[in-house]
Amino acid sequence: MAVAKTVVTVIFILICLALTVIILMQEGKSAGLGAIAGAADTYWGKNKGRSMEGMLVKITRALVVLFIVIAAVLNIGSF
Repeated sequence: MAVAKTVVTVIFILICLALTVIILMQEGKSAGLGAIAGAADTYWGKNKGRSMEGMLVKITRALVVLFIVIAAVLNIGSF
């Protein structure tokens, strides 16, 4: 069981690092002064789910779910 706990811990650390990098790659959510003039309603704003930013959000959500599940498994101590 010690080997399994070590493997899960290494996977957990890799997910933590990947999550940190992906969060830092994302753009800020504030619209800034562009929202006053209506610049937020652009093509990229409408199709954000298909863009690189949308992909980063989806990956972030998946990694957060994995992070929580693995953290719970490691915390239960059944390993």
